[in-house]
Amino acid sequence: MASPPLLTKPSLFRRRSAARADGAGEGGPARRPRLYALDGMRLLAALSVVCFHWAAYVDVSGVWEGVTPREALPRLNQVAAYGWLGVELFFVISGFVICMSCWGKRPGEFFVSRVVRLYPGYWVAVLLTGSVLLAFGEYARTFAARGLHVDTVVANLTMLQEPLGMRHVDGVYWTLWVETRFYLLFALVVATGLTYRRVVAFCGIWTILAVLAPQGGIPLLSTFAMPDEAPFFIAGVGMFLMHRFGRDPLLWGIVGLSWILALSRLRHLREVYVEVLGHGLSWYAMAAGVTAAFALVLGAALGLFDRVRWKGLTVAGALTYPLYLIHQEVGWTVIHVLRLHRVGVAAALGTALVLMLLTAWTVHRVVERPVSALLKNALDRSMATLRRASDEPAALRS
Repeated sequence: MASPPLLTKPSLFRRRSAARADGAGEGGPARRPRLYALDGMRLLAALSVVCFHWAAYVDVSGVWEGVTPREALPRLNQVAAYGWLGVELFFVISGFVICMSCWGKRPGEFFVSRVVRLYPGYWVAVLLTGSVLLAFGEYARTFAARGLHVDTVVANLTMLQEPLGMRHVDGVYWTLWVETRFYLLFALVVATGLTYRRVVAFCGIWTILAVLAPQGGIPLLSTFAMPDEAPFFIAGVGMFLMHRFGRDPLLWGIVGLSWILALSRLRHLREVYVEVLGHGLSWYAMAAGVTAAFALVLGAALGLFDRVRWKGLTVAGALTYPLYLIHQEVGWTVIHVLRLHRVGVAAALGTALVLMLLTAWTVHRVVERPVSALLKNALDRSMATLRRASDEPAALRS
């Protein structure tokens, strides 16, 4: 039997062009297997942020018993000082994954997927961290522990504490408000139906708004345009389009411009992080970290990591979110208690990390999985009721 003819470049181009034209997912290329490498990258990003907060963040008011992390961990501190770049890697991954997971979904399904994914683990993290700070504030020795009240914990359960004017129970929650704004923006595209053209247009419009926002003097525009974070999300979206529809000069342009804009915002970000570190940062090292974040996700988008099929990485990915949510305030408290009992620096770090990983695994298995399933079933029923109600004639609804 003769071998089937190879797919020629012109026919490949025609297939991709047809898939893009109005771009419903049905006409697009077949989906590739699960990208296990992204799960590994998520854990890498989380551990990077953990390292930053535990071994570099200077203003922790006595966690290290009178010395700064730079003095307690001089070698680790040199690398940990750039650990905040893990957040930027998170944002690139988020742009990629949100676009991927929402393709072909209705707005209600998008809403349910985000609530189910974010809230169960977050509620546990807020209650756990709030309880630790309220009960063991004298051991926490951090800003968040001072004057913390139950109403702050309650407000944090909404994940809207920042727009409500309330402080975060844990400082890392600021990124959740960033993610929420990205979801709100992307929901506009989901509501119109995700197509190649619409998502490309979304990337272009958001890029323009992010560039203009700092000069506009309009707080609400800056709030949603997110000049510092937008390039990472937009790049992730562009990379997913590459993954789904193939390489294209326009998509390379979106990713490349986002990379340039991300580098252009580094001076501003450096000022922010120098303040919390108490020492300088190299722009070149920061630029290398940002470039690495782009390159890792781009590599996954282009299939460079397709051979990575270790299923254990799915566990790593599942641990990432609860680990990120609980590691800072609770982790600092654990470290401080261990140091009070004369545990060595390295042993305190190792013990705290093991405890945080075990807690993250417990939160995932005991809370996230069962509660997410129950919450999804309940919300799916609610969405079905809404759809039925919208299909009824107006006379019947009244």
